[in-house]
Amino acid sequence: MAREVWQESADNEAASAVFHLMQQLIDRYRVNRPVMPLVVAQAADAGAGPEIDARVERVVHQVHQANELRRVPVRLLDGAGATPYEAALAMVRTLSEKPWETRENTQYKNFSFPRSRLLGAIEQATATVVEQSDGNPVADRDERILEQLSRLRWRSGRPRGSRPWLALRQSVRPETFAGALFITLVSVLLGEIDWLLTALVGALALMGLAVMGLARRTAPPLLWLRRASRWFATTSSLAASSTGYPSDGWSWFSPSGSWRVIRARAAAVAERVADAGAGDEHARQFHLELRVQALLEDLRHNYRPHSLDWRRSKRTVPPVVFLPRATQDNGGILLINAINNVRSRRSEVDPLLLLASLPASEIMRHTPPLPPERPGPGAPSASSGARARYERWVDDLSLGQSPVAAATLAWVLLLPLSTEKLTHEHAHAQLVTHRVRRTWAWWAMSRATIAVAVVGSLLGAFLWAEHWRDTYCHGPLTGRNTDAIWAGKGDDRECVGVATAPEVLFARGNDLELNGAGKGITFERIEQAIREENDGIKAGDAYVTIVYAGPLTAPEDEREATRKGLEELTGVYLRQQELNGPLESPVKVRVLTANAGADMLRQLTAVRKIIEVARRDPTVVGVVGLGRNTEESVQATELLREAGLPLVNTTNSSDVLPGRSNYFGLAATDREQTYALGLVARQIAEGLDRPHAVVLSRKKGNGDLDQYTVEQQKAGEEMLRKANFSLGENVEYDLAGGASLSTPLKTICRAPRVPDALYFAGRVEDVPALMEGLSATTGCSDRRMTVFTGDDLTKGTFDDSKSIATNVTLYHSSLAPLDRGKNLGFYPNAHGTLRRLAPDGESTALASGRPVYEDGLFASGQTVIAYSAAAALHDAAAGEKKQRSAAETWATLHKVELNNMPTGTISFSTDRPSVEDNVHGLNIVKVVLPGPSAKRTIVCGKPAGVAPPLTAKDCKP
Repeated sequence: MAREVWQESADNEAASAVFHLMQQLIDRYRVNRPVMPLVVAQAADAGAGPEIDARVERVVHQVHQANELRRVPVRLLDGAGATPYEAALAMVRTLSEKPWETRENTQYKNFSFPRSRLLGAIEQATATVVEQSDGNPVADRDERILEQLSRLRWRSGRPRGSRPWLALRQSVRPETFAGALFITLVSVLLGEIDWLLTALVGALALMGLAVMGLARRTAPPLLWLRRASRWFATTSSLAASSTGYPSDGWSWFSPSGSWRVIRARAAAVAERVADAGAGDEHARQFHLELRVQALLEDLRHNYRPHSLDWRRSKRTVPPVVFLPRATQDNGGILLINAINNVRSRRSEVDPLLLLASLPASEIMRHTPPLPPERPGPGAPSASSGARARYERWVDDLSLGQSPVAAATLAWVLLLPLSTEKLTHEHAHAQLVTHRVRRTWAWWAMSRATIAVAVVGSLLGAFLWAEHWRDTYCHGPLTGRNTDAIWAGKGDDRECVGVATAPEVLFARGNDLELNGAGKGITFERIEQAIREENDGIKAGDAYVTIVYAGPLTAPEDEREATRKGLEELTGVYLRQQELNGPLESPVKVRVLTANAGADMLRQLTAVRKIIEVARRDPTVVGVVGLGRNTEESVQATELLREAGLPLVNTTNSSDVLPGRSNYFGLAATDREQTYALGLVARQIAEGLDRPHAVVLSRKKGNGDLDQYTVEQQKAGEEMLRKANFSLGENVEYDLAGGASLSTPLKTICRAPRVPDALYFAGRVEDVPALMEGLSATTGCSDRRMTVFTGDDLTKGTFDDSKSIATNVTLYHSSLAPLDRGKNLGFYPNAHGTLRRLAPDGESTALASGRPVYEDGLFASGQTVIAYSAAAALHDAAAGEKKQRSAAETWATLHKVELNNMPTGTISFSTDRPSVEDNVHGLNIVKVVLPGPSAKRTIVCGKPAGVAPPLTAKDCKP
């Protein structure tokens, strides 16, 4: 329930009746906004004495007191002036220039009166010019008044908020446009840059807003667009006073034309104001009614609907003016008449409610008729007299439209109060008023609510920005990229997904260099070179997009683990540079990099992001890479199949994946590799007495999702049995910060029967620890032993071995038979391309005295395989000067046959050959002294493509 703010007894019945009428008009304004009258209370008996008049005045004061503290905008006026005109004008100025009494206790905020301020500026400029001329006529008075208006910036007096700090406070209020813009800017910057730079930008923005606010209050920028100027230039009340520039001369888009209208009307009004000061009754009436019209227009605007600040919903009570004693002498009656005339002439409803008390001796009538004619300028001739009459008629038209001769005052509600009701005191009714409740609009759009909303928005924006930065590799508040996300926590945190944004570089800061002649060329430079090739594709060029997916990141102290990604990405870049450059293929290549995480442990995340990109980008035709076999490899391949994307794999030797229709592998499978190793193993077994072997493999559950060693273990067991080795119990080793081989090797080397051969189903990075253990563990260190391993050891060296296993002969497969290819020109061309990426003075020549493919730049074979994979995918995707879709590329891959690749012929046959007749390239390599002085010998091999199967005759140990 609303709080009671005032209570008092009614002095008489008349007071009670007037009180309830006013309260109904005020309180019902919220419901249906009734038309507000000019209520005039007067003793009905014309001969009533001063005591009765005082009772009527007491009624007005009582209603004023009842509404003063209840959030109703009220003004109590007391006319004072040398003449009724000056007194009435002073009251109008009081209403428009001084704050209303409810300034600190209002429903919304103080009223603004821009139209009244504009007229006040004209009055001030006119008074200054008239004072300077000492009352003498001035020929160029209009121009001097306009000059004075310019000095005043078309504003009366100096605005109180012209000090910079006050201008700043006004500018950054949340409910202002500039304030909202400033807060939005700060919230956006908080999501984009650090807090220190944000604070600096915010301080500069505050200074800029203060300067702009000061300039806005002291200068008239875009004056013709101001609301007050538009009213002044278009109101029909001034049309007759400036016929040379009619209302339609004002336009939003015509500042010069609009200025002419404003200046012409200002000059006309200034002339009337000067005449009014000189005592011209016509000019005084015009001046007063124009001032009243501006006041009513300002009040109407303060209650206008459909405003951004919802002011009409906030202001549920009308402004109320009280005149305790309105007479002809104090200007009260003149003011009431002026309001009535303006309302009748304009036929517009404004919210002003007025209550006045009229002495019994006064008569409420229209403004007394003005003199019919004013003296003209001299004795005109017949023609000039007619013209002079027309000009005088135009000049009087603004007043002639007023209903000064009407029989009744249309907007005045006269309340004659009988003496009996004014003196009847036996019915003392209790009069009570309650505080006007603020509406939901006030709470929704109040400064406190807006401040809370802004703070909440800033906090929410900050939290969302933090969330997006923690979620996406490039996650600013605006323009975030969702194709690459952060995975893992702490030291394991890495960026995974597809780099489709310029800000996402997986190799940023990775200074790992290519081996051999690639010294000086870092991982970061290779990734940047691919971006440069992508940028070189011009609009209108036919192109396809290939996604390379591999292990592109690793902890900072384990950058060597990204060498596989570096070398494979280098091979993709070499093919891209050929196709986009010297070869001038009609279909260019755009390469996107996709990071599957360290050791490709997050390849499912990367694949899902690749699929998202492919759905948006129809130029994506397939994926190259994913060359590490993990527990997720089958699911990743299946996801790509469901998305319609083919996968051209590099070094994944899985036996299961070739069964997937969208999988096209360049590496020999585990069974194909162990078949070739078995040719050597069988011959070694023939020279031994009761040959015995053991399989040593990684234990599952190390968190590396390793599927490769599982398949290798099975393939190794099968190979050793077929080679006539008896098998001991399998031995497994853990990964605890590296290969933990001490205990497993003790188990093997101290067994009752030490094996003649060991099949190592592990990874290349574990081999140095194996060699060290075999050369140091009792039982194995003094025994000659043969080690077979399925992993391609050409991609690693033994330089970091602490001991040389002189008693071990190692056989491993090589997935890239570089010595079997016919295209030896590839290597110097590739080296020449990469030299251009090296910093000045750091390029290295290819090794001399040995085949170019044995240079460390190419020896691992991973660059060559990735190059061949990119070539095969592009060949399937590039039609005759027109790119194919992913589905068409998939179908065409089965028919690809590239004869001049570095490892032989790249062909994907739909008829799966037997293990013996496989179409993959392969070498079997023998390593003696597998340490820093390791000696490698190629035992046997075959190029990629259709070739005779390997036999025992080819593969002599």
